[in-house]
Amino acid sequence: MRSQQWFGAREEQTFQNRSALRSMGLNPDDFAGKPVIGIANSWSDLNNCNANLRELAEAVKRGVLLEGGLPLEFPTISLGEEFMKPSAMLYRNLMAMDVEETLRANPIDGVVLLCNCDKTTPAQLMAAASADLPAIQLNGGPRAISHFHGEPIGSGTDLWRYSDERRAGRISDADWKDLEACYGCGVGACNTMGTASTMTSLSETLGMMLPGTASIPATDARRMQAATATGRRIVQMVHEDLRPSKILTASAFDNAIRALLALGGSTNAVVHLIAMAGRRNISLPLSRFDELARTTPFLVNLMPSGQHLMDRFHAAGGVSAVLAEICDLLCLNNLTVTGRTLGENIARARSFDREVIRLREQPLAENGALAVLTGNLAPRGAIIKASAASAKLMQHRGRAVVFHDYEDLLARINDPALPVDADSVLVLQNAGPKGVPGFPEWGSIPVPTKLLQAGVTDVVRISDSRMSGTAFGTVVLHVAPEAADGGLIGLVQDGDMIELDVASRRLQLLIDDSELSRRRVAWQPRPTKHLRGYPRLYIDHVLQADEGCDFDFLRSSSDAELEFVQPVVGRS
Repeated sequence: MRSQQWFGAREEQTFQNRSALRSMGLNPDDFAGKPVIGIANSWSDLNNCNANLRELAEAVKRGVLLEGGLPLEFPTISLGEEFMKPSAMLYRNLMAMDVEETLRANPIDGVVLLCNCDKTTPAQLMAAASADLPAIQLNGGPRAISHFHGEPIGSGTDLWRYSDERRAGRISDADWKDLEACYGCGVGACNTMGTASTMTSLSETLGMMLPGTASIPATDARRMQAATATGRRIVQMVHEDLRPSKILTASAFDNAIRALLALGGSTNAVVHLIAMAGRRNISLPLSRFDELARTTPFLVNLMPSGQHLMDRFHAAGGVSAVLAEICDLLCLNNLTVTGRTLGENIARARSFDREVIRLREQPLAENGALAVLTGNLAPRGAIIKASAASAKLMQHRGRAVVFHDYEDLLARINDPALPVDADSVLVLQNAGPKGVPGFPEWGSIPVPTKLLQAGVTDVVRISDSRMSGTAFGTVVLHVAPEAADGGLIGLVQDGDMIELDVASRRLQLLIDDSELSRRRVAWQPRPTKHLRGYPRLYIDHVLQADEGCDFDFLRSSSDAELEFVQPVVGRS
């Protein structure tokens, strides 16, 4: 085992390392020849979604010890959506580097990755894909369901809905305070099929989590049992030399895309899956998402694309039940962390609630939960979550109302004089990966107050930004290339006619070529105030949305680059 280079090699090399174990109250002789299991814990007081990971870490340690391993927990950066500004996405790549380099530099034979909030899951999987040590993931689970005026509250989704009601003047100050008091109803991730639950569901689909564990509620005792089982399993995986490279294959990513579409999951998953695949030198173009979308039914009736919440989803059978419904579309021979195939893992799965997980023959939609758009406005692609959009706006022409950046949006969106009507197309520029930087969730542009007051609840919105996986509406996202990278979206002006045609997968700016050429010549990149540090590094090296927004120097260009570089173990 790898750790034996630290603890079982030449005496002059191992003396200091064995002594370090003794200083922690551990007798190295008790663990001689046993695998060292790292526990990467993304717990933080700054991340409410991951608040239960301390307790889960203890349960994981119990499982590791029961199976004959030595558990050593280590902290990592924790990415929380609520507090981190401008976006936790700015730090996803940094967290991936943090985890990967900790694995490389230390005597670790295998690792349990403790995640929950949106970006922690893909960041850890990116790190595991690159480090390629035996790895298994465990999430903290979705939070409990609270109620407001007798109605269940869906994290994020109902916040956006009630915020619109508030801006329209239909919710009082007192009721708004009551909503705030009940909205944060306990530890855990969003209880809708937002990005957090989407990504943990996809981790399970990829084969990186134990079957049935992604959707266990945060406060359910079965989550602690899952943690112990995860600790036991990682020790076995080390003995089996079962690594991410054997699990994260091209067909596994196809399975994940199918699951994303059947779930009606977050658009953010597109960016994360591309980044994760890139770490294994697997090409995952946007065209693949659209190709699979045309033949994958949308089956899961959860907010924001449906009605129900994660507690019902878990009771209905969770991820395994969804995969069982579309098993003929999946590669069932893919290996998983169980040591068995995906097909073996889901052989007994079925839905116990057809209101939540539909029959394959009775889907919410035959296909197209997501769609990839191209055209002159998005030559490298854009994404729309069709399952959460308004059917009447899926084919639409309207005149642009342009916001040049997020500050401009905040300053004018509620202005009664804003020149906007129900047919307008709202365009937000300079909110992409480089433009902020960090690719924040600003793409769900609020419906202008004057329209809300007139009874309009949705309009077409376009940006080079992202939106929360809990959001809804006819929102076109991830336009590539972004405005800050010279994309055409940065040349749109007020009054320009824009055409959206989801059925034809087209997003077009309807201006003549001569005018377009004139604007290109006049365009100048906006100066950045980020001249140093990590934001500067991010701007200089981040890839565009269609490439997963990883750093260019972290993706492999050949299989040879994926080889693990073993550190020289000697005196520090």
